[in-house]
Amino acid sequence: MPRETNAAKRERAIETCRRLNERYGPVECFLDHETPFRLVIAVLLSAQTTDAQVNKVTPELFRRWPTPEAMAGATYEELSGVIKSLGFYKTKAKHCIECAQMIVADYGGVVPADMKELVKLPGVGRKTANIVLNVGYGIVDGIAVDTHVNRIAHRLKLSPKTHEKEPLKTEQDLLKILPREYWNDVNHQWIMLGREICDARKPLCGECPLADICPSAKVG
Repeated sequence: MPRETNAAKRERAIETCRRLNERYGPVECFLDHETPFRLVIAVLLSAQTTDAQVNKVTPELFRRWPTPEAMAGATYEELSGVIKSLGFYKTKAKHCIECAQMIVADYGGVVPADMKELVKLPGVGRKTANIVLNVGYGIVDGIAVDTHVNRIAHRLKLSPKTHEKEPLKTEQDLLKILPREYWNDVNHQWIMLGREICDARKPLCGECPLADICPSAKVG
């Protein structure tokens, strides 16, 4: 079987974005936040946890520590107690405090609007940084590849199987084939598809708007 060309992948990727934009339109961030700082913390907390669970703890979290300055002075015991219902809460509590302290000490209390600086923050990787830049500052510097985006990218064969467990490589594969003007909406629209139809265990291929162009679709 001949190897698929990048041009063919690009065509499928663009058509995917076109159809999902038609279906969902602009999608708001799923995490409740009011400032770039609160967005950083919310995304940091969302690792290995649902957005809905994060949204349950952040009202109290931000009531008590609404700013980087306030959270920088929080104790580990207090903060971990507020987010205890989340997975990996002990590590996340440590990261929240250290992240706030670094924002205050190194950036004057302002979350940096720069990829290289953002990924220096404790608990912040490229996925988190992409979301903060995109949602918090309107800067599109990449594509946030979470579990849904990664799954869909591989089911659509837009990234090689060898990158299936490496989201950062999957992101680079998507950036190479998708024109920049499509990057902005990929994360939230693909998450919608993942939650609604392209489930990890039981994808509803018969209801999928991409079934006719998806190499992994099982219809009929």
